[in-house]
Amino acid sequence: MSDITPRRSTKQREAVREALEASDEFVSAQTLHQALRAGGSTVGLATVYRALAALAEDGEADALQSAGEVLYRACTRTHHHHLICRSCGRTVELEAAAVERWAGQVAAAHGFVEPEHVVDIFGVCAECAAARRAAADPPR
Repeated sequence: MSDITPRRSTKQREAVREALEASDEFVSAQTLHQALRAGGSTVGLATVYRALAALAEDGEADALQSAGEVLYRACTRTHHHHLICRSCGRTVELEAAAVERWAGQVAAAHGFVEPEHVVDIFGVCAECAAARRAAADPPR
């Protein structure tokens, strides 16, 4: 029998969950709050922060630290990794069997068991890289 009490589902938490699921990229609590307000919601910013933290804790959202703030994205599957564009925020979910093997080997080599890890790879997507090249070398 589990001693974990399920979280109470509230109208505000459901609104945050739905808004997060509507986004394809990682978003900040403030950005999500602005989207909710633009849609007519009266949910407060503090409630958005609490709901996002709870969703991440429950495994329903991915969270990552970027430029000093936590960004969130609806989690669409079990353990996975991310490739994230630093320019536009485009995110690709990755399965990485080689990373899983490596993490297990490194942990075992140091006497650790039950390793857990997070891998987020930041780069610039092809579209943003092409736009940068075009801006740096305008046609004559």
